[in-house]
Amino acid sequence: MIFPVTINGTPSALMQNVVAGKKTWFVAEEIPVAFVFNQRNYSIMMATPDDLVDFGLGFSLSEEVIKHPNEVKSLEVLHSKKGIDLKFKISIEAIEKLDIKQRKRNLVGSASCGLCGLESSESLYRILPSVGKVKMKIDTANAEKAISALHENQLLNSKTHSVHAAAWVNSSGEIIITREDVGRHNALDKLLGAMALQSINTANGYVLMSSRCSYEIVEKSAKRGIKAIVSISGPTAFALRKANEANITLYSLDKNRVIEIKL
Repeated sequence: MIFPVTINGTPSALMQNVVAGKKTWFVAEEIPVAFVFNQRNYSIMMATPDDLVDFGLGFSLSEEVIKHPNEVKSLEVLHSKKGIDLKFKISIEAIEKLDIKQRKRNLVGSASCGLCGLESSESLYRILPSVGKVKMKIDTANAEKAISALHENQLLNSKTHSVHAAAWVNSSGEIIITREDVGRHNALDKLLGAMALQSINTANGYVLMSSRCSYEIVEKSAKRGIKAIVSISGPTAFALRKANEANITLYSLDKNRVIEIKL
């Protein structure tokens, strides 16, 4: 671990048994996770209460609260009956930038919305950083292999059938890391955090999403230098435009084939 982590309180269950007709179902838990930086409340996201260190770090990086994991001095994960607090202590330089940041969020974001609380619609149209001069081309046969193997890595979804997955796939089509959450952007943040903790080079693979590819998936990926995204469902038109802006290549599944999607 790059920074010290303390965990206090009793962790929440990841799922709950419910009655569904004459059957018993497992439903995924969704609870508020608050992000606090140097005692400053930043945001609350509704999320699956798992892989919380990964989630906290990935969110901090994709939100550009910090630029590098070494800006985190410590993290306390505080579990309570009302939810979870991720209480970060970050560098003086990072907190000063946060204090003057023009982009602000409302305190509550749903699991389906990674952009809740933007200060204005202009924030959506800021130019994303380019991830490279040349667009990445992936081996689509290897991507199809990764998609076939994804369900084996979705342990929570195998029981609840209701959570998204974000996976990091290497150039050989092997899934290296998988993270799950009720929110697709949360799953991606968890993945980005895990990758940062393991110092994974983003030039040597791509992101695989079990969901559609929406704008916030492209935005978070661009900020972390991800060069290609494969999504099982198709991208939105806005996501395509922003991916083109950042020079990110988008792929989707067409029946059993992975194909590139472009404007």
